Amino acid sequence: QVQLVESGGGLVQAGGSLRLSCAASGRTFSSYAMGWFRQAPGKEREFVAAITWSGGITYYADSVKGRFTISRDNAKNTVYLQMNSLKPEDTAVYYCAARDGGRRAGLTLAEYAYWGQGTQVTVSS
Repeated sequence: QVQLVESGGGLVQAGGSLRLSCAASGRTFSSYAMGWFRQAPGKEREFVAAITWSGGITYYADSVKGRFTISRDNAKNTVYLQMNSLKPEDTAVYYCAARDGGRRAGLTLAEYAYWGQGTQVTVSS
């Protein structure tokens, strides 16, 4: 099992940047694919970005492509989400998730067994 704790959320003006971090417990972090999802009020949780165990392959939702970057540091058991050019529509609770079988990064909620508690990101206009 792995436990996940997100941090780095906050309030930022449109056009600004934030970097989210997700710290994982356990010695097998490098074996997991990792993902970021978000959930806005009244909406379903949606995929944002994912990364394979080695960091060699990344995926992004079309809505964040070119603005967000997912990365990981296996030595630090941490995955990051760098968010630039933030928009009010990026406002949501952001969750990181871990998926067994790290060679393939999942794009759907059902593929991830482990979830963090979430961190709030609010973008003001």
